[in-house]
Amino acid sequence: MKNKKTVSTVILSLVALLSSLIIIVPLLIVVFGSFKDAAEAQLFNLALPSSWHFENYQVVVEKGNMGRAFMNSMIITLVVTLFVVVAGSLNAFVVSRKKCRFTSFVYYLFLLGMIAPIQIVTTYGLLQMMNLTGTFLGVICVEAALQMPWTIFTLSGFIKNVPRELDEAAFIDGASPLRMFFCVIFPLLKPIMATVVVTTAMGAWNEFMVPLYFFSSSTKWTMPLTVYNFFGQYSSNWNYVFADLILTALPITILYLLCQKYVVAGTTAGAVKG
Repeated sequence: MKNKKTVSTVILSLVALLSSLIIIVPLLIVVFGSFKDAAEAQLFNLALPSSWHFENYQVVVEKGNMGRAFMNSMIITLVVTLFVVVAGSLNAFVVSRKKCRFTSFVYYLFLLGMIAPIQIVTTYGLLQMMNLTGTFLGVICVEAALQMPWTIFTLSGFIKNVPRELDEAAFIDGASPLRMFFCVIFPLLKPIMATVVVTTAMGAWNEFMVPLYFFSSSTKWTMPLTVYNFFGQYSSNWNYVFADLILTALPITILYLLCQKYVVAGTTAGAVKG
């Protein structure tokens, strides 16, 4: 029995190692390639640069308008994350606590949003009717709508494990529904909230299609769009493209690494009812 467990562990370790190489090898090619010259970068190999060209990043920042794109991405990501966290937690609380046909309809409507693809033409027409085409507010609304279903689904499952007696105690003390939620329920959502914040921020930061279709000016483009634009201009200079990819992925990667342990804790916090 013990030998079987050892063999299983070895096999699983080998599978995990081989699977990790699928991610690690391309990542190393990109990282090393961002410090090479154009000729070496086109080889797409794991060899270290013969000479380290740190100026590649300077060229990308200057010619790719990375500073402006970074600010655009930060504005959209911060606003979308803040709105989704607040509105999503309020919606999740209502559909978890109030059991009626309307809240059930709303809940399943949001679940439908998790699988239904975005309709570009109709969404563009709606934004046009609201005079939001080509604006930050229009893109923020669309991205928030895309992130909201998963947030409500995640938080509602967690809130169901929060005792209703806490709600009743807050009402007895004279708290209004909003005060009861933000002072009693919301602080209890900290374990799962880290997961929601990171996944929402990653989704908003990495979103490509929405800014591409709904921004009419390149001055409002986000970091992922600079890769698209930069590749069109410098498709023969893979060292610059690799450097652009690194700069685009670096901020959200740092956020994930800083919050990784909280994300893991949040995903398992509601698994066991205590």
